[in-house]
Amino acid sequence: MNMKEIHQEGMMLAQQAIVLRAQGNEKSAHQLFTEAFELEKQAALLLIDDFDNEPTRSVLFRSAGSLAMNCKKYREAEKLIAQGLIGEPPKRIMHQLRALSLEINKHLYVEAEAEVA
Repeated sequence: MNMKEIHQEGMMLAQQAIVLRAQGNEKSAHQLFTEAFELEKQAALLLIDDFDNEPTRSVLFRSAGSLAMNCKKYREAEKLIAQGLIGEPPKRIMHQLRALSLEINKHLYVEAEAEVA
């Protein structure tokens, strides 16, 4: 599969996960979110050094980071968001990446506090 096909498959799984979560089936939703995350991460990593491919590159990293957060993989989400901010993403995407980064940092802070306590 190419990057576009991988991304489309990931987004299809994410949509199914959203429906399952809305229906209260959290276990199945989490499984599909995890599968969607792995696909979206794979698609994003195909463009890791392709800085001329904006906004696609930063959008894929934003999406992968968001899915990682849905899976409670906050450290992984943090790394993906950082990759998305490298280069020159469009201002709107840069703002979204930074907002997502703030949200992820809150979760990481809570986790760190729980480990210390």
